[in-house]
Amino acid sequence: MSRLVRHCKRLYFSYFSQPSSDRLVYRLLRKQRIRKILELGIGTGVRAQRMLQLATGDQYPPSISYTGVDLFESRSETDGPGLSLKLAHRQLKIGGARVRLVPGDPYSALARIANELGAIDLMLISADQDRQSLAKAWFYVPRIMHAETLVLLEDRPATEDVMKLSRVPRLQIEQWAAQTTPRRAAA
Repeated sequence: MSRLVRHCKRLYFSYFSQPSSDRLVYRLLRKQRIRKILELGIGTGVRAQRMLQLATGDQYPPSISYTGVDLFESRSETDGPGLSLKLAHRQLKIGGARVRLVPGDPYSALARIANELGAIDLMLISADQDRQSLAKAWFYVPRIMHAETLVLLEDRPATEDVMKLSRVPRLQIEQWAAQTTPRRAAA
């Protein structure tokens, strides 16, 4: 793909793509050096594909690592549209990025992979994630963060019909993690 085509694609994703809430992610990928991405809830995989296209860019070999956590085949109709694990692997193996897909809800998946995941640069949390599972999963998030890690939480405000992505401050993450810290019973 020529440089001009890649540049046009980056501009399109950053300023005109739908849903508009994802544009923040695409702009971050253009401006910052993001090499390790964790996404909780990949849904149809469109955002993940676009992120990988932008993150790999002109780099060869690409040094992008993407981890996607999703229910995959365990999705119910109330969870919304999604991909099977096999189809997600097929769609996301683009540009030579290292792709790891982990089946499960946020808590069970992060409990399994947090120690081996290492520090990530960008964490995206989709609005379709189970809130109880996500509340428990915050315990594992500080151990996969470094000083520059960005955490974006997708939400649908009650008064609007459009999704919004907002940055979650590190202090807020640490507070949520402290609330879920396992407590040992007195002997």
